[in-house]
Amino acid sequence: MIEKNPLAELPIATADTGFYEGFNKFVTIGSKILIGLLIVWAAAMPDQAATALKGLNGFLMANFNAWYMYVMAFYVLVCLGLALVPATGKIHLGKPGEKPEFSNFSWFSMMFGAGIGIGMLTYATAEPIYHFATNPDVIQGLVEGKSEENVRSAYRWSFLHWGLSAWGCYALAGLALAFFSYNRGLPLTIRSGLASLFGRSLSGSSGHLVDIIAVVATILGVSVTIGFGVSQFAAGMFNITGAEWMINADGSSSTSGMLVSLLIVMLAATLSARSGVGRGIKWLSNINMGLSFFLLAFFLIFGSTMLALESLFVGIWDYLVTFPQTAVTVWQQDGTETGDALAGWQSGWTVFYWAWWIAFAPFVGVFLARISRGRSLREYVLGAMIIPSMMCFVWFAFVGGTAIDLELSGAANGSILGASISSQLFATINTMLSPTLAVAMSAVIVVLLLTYLVTSADSAVLIINTINAAGDEAPRSNRHITIWGSALTLVIGVLLVAGGLSAIQTAMIIGALPFSLVLALMGLSLVKALISEARTAK
Repeated sequence: MIEKNPLAELPIATADTGFYEGFNKFVTIGSKILIGLLIVWAAAMPDQAATALKGLNGFLMANFNAWYMYVMAFYVLVCLGLALVPATGKIHLGKPGEKPEFSNFSWFSMMFGAGIGIGMLTYATAEPIYHFATNPDVIQGLVEGKSEENVRSAYRWSFLHWGLSAWGCYALAGLALAFFSYNRGLPLTIRSGLASLFGRSLSGSSGHLVDIIAVVATILGVSVTIGFGVSQFAAGMFNITGAEWMINADGSSSTSGMLVSLLIVMLAATLSARSGVGRGIKWLSNINMGLSFFLLAFFLIFGSTMLALESLFVGIWDYLVTFPQTAVTVWQQDGTETGDALAGWQSGWTVFYWAWWIAFAPFVGVFLARISRGRSLREYVLGAMIIPSMMCFVWFAFVGGTAIDLELSGAANGSILGASISSQLFATINTMLSPTLAVAMSAVIVVLLLTYLVTSADSAVLIINTINAAGDEAPRSNRHITIWGSALTLVIGVLLVAGGLSAIQTAMIIGALPFSLVLALMGLSLVKALISEARTAK
């Protein structure tokens, strides 16, 4: 598995003049065609699109559950293995002696904000409270749902979805790109991560196809994240203003409320993207990290601290002890009530998450590579995988733990369990505080949501342009930033109209499948290259 002649350059054709100057036309136009077809289809035939997406989603969930489970376990194994092995862990990402561009705080803030910040705000309450009611242990009759004994199980399953697997997926993509780009001098684009396997052939159509797959996956992965974000944004605005048009009769965010929220977010995101990573995105990331710590401190001081601390430490222990088993356990429908329920739970939660993280990986991977130059491989894995996992665990313990305690004590009287996913955080706030204070805290959460949404959206637009420009990190024309910002807005908008958040989720799962194979190959390519690098350094 040794590279005989490591690839030192990977030429990718770009236009010299015209509208696409500096861009690879095949990748840029090919991506636009695929995204454009999706937009036109969902806009012109929303009912047909919703039905077709639902049917395809059912097929994928029935036939690719095992693939998603095993490939995610592989990503984690590669990252941890490379970091723990001394010879590879000490490898420096970048030129010898090169220092990191960003401080540790800014580095972590940008990484966390772009990676999971929005979903965490939604699911830090929603997931523990859902699994408090039902999870695989409840389905198997091991514990009773909505009971004090089920809190432990609720956190074990919640931590599974937001721990090493999620961040290992991102870390692998970023690590492969950082090494091949900054150590080998290849372009900062997805195809470079496959260099040690396929060599110069990546300069042609096969490499173009890989980058197109990455762009489409990025658009769809970010669409799910922003879709959840604007849904919660609309719920927050309702909690502040009482504007009933933003909420449906069942308490979920209305389509009109989400569309208005989407326009606000994407306008701000496009303006931020035009300022680049070092200005708009960096400052927004620092702001949302500060607000995140403020909100977390609120729950730490005024929330259910003892239950949260117990859930945190016991949950981490249970998660780590059972991770080798749960990471590769696949439940298939077998015709029994229990077997079918377990398979349905895994498809709706674990496999959905794995597809979401994979679809998000091209965007987060390129972004992590751009901001992590100058760090060691071991430092990178610690910063991009271990620390963010711990931050998610803390959030879930204190925010979700408070919601669970309010339901256990009867103070919430079912108001949190009965709320929609996007409204459960606000339902928790409403139970804890007086109406006036609840509105004030809701305003803080809405501002935090806006900064997370803008950070993710504008980062995604910049990353898409980087991939289309054959890895060129230089600022691109503002018109291309505007085009992709508009395309992202239209994708989310038409899918919301066609089938709501479920349509966006289904489209994302479809887009994630081909990139899951690309990312697995990137892992093999990286292992091969780093083994050669470590042996050469001896």
